Amino acid sequence: MSNTKIKLSVLDQSPVRKGVTARRAIEETTILAQETERLGYHRFWVSEHHNTTSLAGSTPEILIAHLANHTKTLRIGSGGIMLPNHSALKVAESFRLLEVMHPNRIDLGMGRAPGTDRITASMLNPSNNWSEQDFVEQLRELQHYLHDTSDGGIQAKIKAIPIAETVPQQWLLSSSGQSALFSAHFGMGFSFAHFINPHGGPQAVQYYREHFKPSVDLVKPVENVALFVFCSEDEEKVKQQEALMVYRFLQLEKGGGLASVGWNDIKDINYNAAEQERIKANKPRMIYGTPAVIKERLTKLAADYDVDELMAVTITEHFEDRIKSYELLAEMFL
Repeated sequence: MSNTKIKLSVLDQSPVRKGVTARRAIEETTILAQETERLGYHRFWVSEHHNTTSLAGSTPEILIAHLANHTKTLRIGSGGIMLPNHSALKVAESFRLLEVMHPNRIDLGMGRAPGTDRITASMLNPSNNWSEQDFVEQLRELQHYLHDTSDGGIQAKIKAIPIAETVPQQWLLSSSGQSALFSAHFGMGFSFAHFINPHGGPQAVQYYREHFKPSVDLVKPVENVALFVFCSEDEEKVKQQEALMVYRFLQLEKGGGLASVGWNDIKDINYNAAEQERIKANKPRMIYGTPAVIKERLTKLAADYDVDELMAVTITEHFEDRIKSYELLAEMFL
């Protein structure tokens, strides 16, 4: 795929910037979807996060419906639905309804992580025991509900409503590589979260490709890679946004949540030796720079993974910088 033109997509987490409301965060996600559609982006995914005030996207299926209503051609989907938080039937019905309303435009991206802390996850689904086998069983049930098939079990008595003529494109998300096996087995798309784990991704994608079994929905493997990206012609802005992301990574690792901060809040922080080590380890999760730097590094990353689709996750202090970054990416690749 190394000579193939790179497709660009968006993974948006609806960040609640310092000084703005969750309502404004959703408005910004909507504006971003419309703008990236105009620029020629391929798909736009939204995430599922709980118990953090700095990210507004807790229920992707609702946000997907809203975004699909405000766009025309962009593929809209979840990146992802955290399947252990839900029943397979509920997910099937939510995405069947989305598919009925917007045929052949909906992506159902699914993950195995809770998208939150363990206590909140246990409140979302008290029967969740984080079992790998339970996750596989949920995926199997989902196939029966989406295709009106049955293995003779209790699903034979249940129909996922509404009945739909088309099926959302299904993807599994992975940061460890484990779901490469599951997505290959079930014949789904595979998305590697480089923005969470920058190690082992090319090997996971290769494993998926080599073990892929064609399904009724997908005859050949499709894959993409998601990573933190920020592009600006202003080197000072690049430096500031990178420093903010470094701070966010450390916040998360220390269990302190994700408070919304600006450059002035963190510019004078001095990190200790242990924190400096973590900063160094986290740096490969993101590609930040001026257009010339970004183009070279993203092209290399796509070649390393041997994929033709990159999914940019961009969080900035100011919304106009987020929009501008996606515009600059489009100028380079689309």
